[in-house]
Order: sequence, then structure tokens, then C-alpha cells
Amino acid sequence: MEDEKKSPTSSLLERIFKLSAHKTNVKTELMAGLTTFVTMSYIMFLNPNIMSKTGMPFDGLFLATCLGGSNRDHSNGTICELASGASAGYGA
Repeated sequence: MEDEKKSPTSSLLERIFKLSAHKTNVKTELMAGLTTFVTMSYIMFLNPNIMSKTGMPFDGLFLATCLGGSNRDHSNGTICELASGASAGYGA
């Protein structure tokens, strides 16, 4: 039986995040993180741009969007131990 070599980084991430217990791997989690980052970055500029058309200041809306999203995501990550990203959104 051939021993599968694991990189030190992979085993560290496995110990910290218990990837196999959650039926995932480093590649999947990196892709999910990148996708979430791009989406959140898009909303950071889209939300204030749309709402500033009402006369509210863009800078304040930008800050509120960033703080609102980061506070919610930080709470989910630390209190609920739930990895998710959410911010202001626009439904159909």
C-alpha cells in the first residue's frame, strides 16, 4: 500500500478546520473563499452606488455596507462557527 504524502500546510489546515469531517478539501475551500471575496467586493461598490442616487453620501453608504457585512460575517464565524458571507443584496 502506497503512503500518500501530505504537505505540512494541508495537515495543519486539516487539524484546524477538520476538512475531511466536513467532506471538503483545501482546493474547494479556496475556490469558495475566492468566490465569496469577489461577490462581497462587488456589493461593496454596487450598494452605495445605487443608494447614493437618493441623495445619501456615497462614502457613508460604502462604510455602512462594509461594516454591516463584516459584523454579520464575523458574528457568524465566531459565535455560530458558521462560515458564510452575506451583505446587502437585491432580490428579484
